Amino acid sequence: MPEPRDGVAVILLDHPPVNSLDHALRARVAAQLQAALADPAVAAVVIAGSGQAFSAGADVGEFGTPRQQQSPVLPELLDGIAASAKPVVAAIAGVALGGGLELALACHARVAQDSARVGLPEIRLGLIPGAGGTQRLPRLIGLAAAHAMMADGQPRTAATLAQSGLFDQVVPDDPLPVARALALRLARQGGGSCQARQAGLPAAQVQAFVDQARRALKPRERMQPAYGALLDALLATSLPLPQGLARERALFLSLVSTPAAQALRYQFKAEREAVKLPAALQAAPLPVRTAAVIGAGTMGSGIAIALLDAGLSVLLLEQDEAALARGRQAIADYFQARAQAGKLDQAQAAQRQARLHATLDWTVLAQADLVIEAVFEELAVKQAVFREIDRHARPGAVLATNTSYLDVDEIAAATGRAQDCLGLHFFSPAHVMKLLEVVRGARTGKQALATGMALGKALGKVPVLSGNAFGFIGNRIYNAYRRQCEFMIEDGAWPEDVDRAMTGMGFAMGPFAVADLSGLDIAWRMRRAQAARRDPRERYVDVLDRLCEMGRLGRKTQAGYYTYDQGKSSGQTDQTVRQLIEQASARRGIERRPLAADEIRRRALLAMANEAALLLAEGVAARPGDVDVVLVQGYGFPRWEGGPVFWARQQPRERLEAELDQLARAGGHGFVRADLDPLFLS
Repeated sequence: MPEPRDGVAVILLDHPPVNSLDHALRARVAAQLQAALADPAVAAVVIAGSGQAFSAGADVGEFGTPRQQQSPVLPELLDGIAASAKPVVAAIAGVALGGGLELALACHARVAQDSARVGLPEIRLGLIPGAGGTQRLPRLIGLAAAHAMMADGQPRTAATLAQSGLFDQVVPDDPLPVARALALRLARQGGGSCQARQAGLPAAQVQAFVDQARRALKPRERMQPAYGALLDALLATSLPLPQGLARERALFLSLVSTPAAQALRYQFKAEREAVKLPAALQAAPLPVRTAAVIGAGTMGSGIAIALLDAGLSVLLLEQDEAALARGRQAIADYFQARAQAGKLDQAQAAQRQARLHATLDWTVLAQADLVIEAVFEELAVKQAVFREIDRHARPGAVLATNTSYLDVDEIAAATGRAQDCLGLHFFSPAHVMKLLEVVRGARTGKQALATGMALGKALGKVPVLSGNAFGFIGNRIYNAYRRQCEFMIEDGAWPEDVDRAMTGMGFAMGPFAVADLSGLDIAWRMRRAQAARRDPRERYVDVLDRLCEMGRLGRKTQAGYYTYDQGKSSGQTDQTVRQLIEQASARRGIERRPLAADEIRRRALLAMANEAALLLAEGVAARPGDVDVVLVQGYGFPRWEGGPVFWARQQPRERLEAELDQLARAGGHGFVRADLDPLFLS
């Protein structure tokens, strides 16, 4: 702690990179606070961050370990700050998240830089704030505003909260000098204002708010215990603060070991690991300032928007003026809508559009550091595009294909520089979806690979490394999942039974509803491309093929597995679909039987886990956690269930093996039964 100046001691949170409140930092702050309180030369205390953070909160690595319970635990430290006879002021710059914001809330006053980002993201780890957040924040800014911050877990800027009551002052520059002055002023006035917030909020008001919020919980929120626990904690704001804090802490501790919290912590760590290349593949990425996107359709326009949002200059290339105009207009409409919604100001929207150059001229590719092809998903078409790219792109530029399942090596072979080629598999809508599969071809160089991963992070996405295999990680597992679901409708379930079972465990949509939404012809085209290589002995359900032959392509034709009236799903298959399914069962000699939701879910999860083990054994996925990140970020797997690998690890190994044997027998010829060992490697 620096020597006190003008009667103010400054306690610096100095624990790079984000000043996480692990036991060592908690103990250091407690010791320095005690020293300041004992020093007659100190009239007041300021707590400030260092580097780019006030504090990003608790050390997630401590959760569930003895260190988390080692004195001083965070509530103990914060109670000491709140009870200090000398005023304590927080000077907030950078981020103050979770326990970091709770630390600031325990202080007698808060000064924040307007750009500081504050929030309570615990809900995203299956938890609630456990060191006063649910009690102190509502007493400062009101129940509704506090609940909104905790229920979405998203950070806000201090500028947007300037009038909320959370901060005593919001300043444009370094908050430390202002915090020092405020601390001295409070000292002269006889202390802080914490005592004014000891009383509970009006009980009737609290009860009414909590009852209404509980009724408004969404189905997926009801599946996660933290959302209900948050409302239980808010109910305790009607109590005096010490009793409210005790209730909050009990609820927090009850959540730490829940399956949802364990899964969410696992997913958090897996995402942080997934964005790193394995040590053997690491290299310095190339700088990317200008990127070219070839193809101005839905995917190409979405990719262009993502690049523009990240501050890059974008060259958008098409083969005819009409297609180019549609893409240019789609991008303009997007930025205009963002401006109208207040997400961007008009100047920002104009600046982003100004960095877009739409053209039919291939020679502009010489300006690009990175070229992304986003044309029709057909090998010959993509190879033709890559031959043109090879002619015009500058030497050393990174060349990427946005294929969903085609062979990246075959596409790269159309160029004379396979070392610069890789796959960048974006998910639609490309400017919204967080997942980016970065696909390594047989000859992809380390620098190209590093550039792809760095680009993903720059776009605010979660880039995950994949080997070059059909469907990469995500589509390969989703294909196994979908195939198992088709087996189940042939065995006796209806599509709506399968969809309800999967949404009942938290999937945003079931597989048949997803197929209708994306268009059945997409899968049909892929199946026809594979037909010549398909072994006739394999179990193959042809219901989707028959639907496509009838012109039932999904939502876009008002009929697929379900029918649609003015865009609204019937939610139940009609007689035409049921007849096709019954005929498929009869051809296979299957006596149909109803399938319970639990059986449907287990068979689907077993199929995913089996395919994950195969991908890991083949080296397509580098780490078990990468599989789960892909499924959660790109395919709607419920985050609080962790992913198929995490799910498999929670099952008794003997039961898992036995059920997979049974699944293999039912799958028949062509079902490859995996060795499950790769799933259990850390």
